[in-house]
Amino acid sequence: MKKAITIVIGILFLTASISFADSEVSGKVINKANVKKSANIAMGEDATASMGSVKLKDSNVSGTVVNKADVKKSANIAIGQKAKANMGSVTMKDSDVSGKVINKADINKSANIAAGQRATANMGSVTMKDSDVSGKVVNKADVKKSANIAMGQGATANMGAVTMKGSDVSGKVINKAEVKKSANIAIGEDATANMGAVTMKDSNVSGKVINKADVNKSANIAAGKDSEASMGSVTME
Repeated sequence: MKKAITIVIGILFLTASISFADSEVSGKVINKANVKKSANIAMGEDATASMGSVKLKDSNVSGTVVNKADVKKSANIAIGQKAKANMGSVTMKDSDVSGKVINKADINKSANIAAGQRATANMGSVTMKDSDVSGKVVNKADVKKSANIAMGQGATANMGAVTMKGSDVSGKVINKAEVKKSANIAIGEDATANMGAVTMKDSNVSGKVINKADVNKSANIAAGKDSEASMGSVTME
């Protein structure tokens, strides 16, 4: 049974992330975490490490979801068979948002690493799976001098990207991420690396899809049997 939460404005200043599971939120969800010179580590078979992020799972939000986390000189690491590492990102699974979803995270000189068979590393990105948004989806993350690495058989690394799978958006999808002097690396048999890109699979958008990502002096690498590397692109399947 879902928990009911009434929030006018939910703001997180000191801790790293906001996470909702099986919840109902009536109001805005805003993360303004300030993380500096810190380490966040999750170890275990199903481990998930989130730093400066907003995570929604099996939840409904009647309002805008905003991530404005500031992450500097920090490390976020998830180690385990199904490990996931989220830094300066908004991740949604089986959730509904009646409002905009906006990511404006600022990431500087930091590392986000997921190591494990099904590892996924998200940095400065918006990822949606089997979710619905009644409003715009906007990614304006600023990533500088940072590294995002996913290692594992099914590894996926997303940096300054918007990725959607099995989701519906009633509004525009806009990626204006800025990536400078950074590296995004996916290593594994099914590895996929997305940098400054919009990728959609089995999804519907009632509005424009716009990619205005700015990628400068950066590297995007996918290594593995079925690897795919997308930089500054829009991919729809």
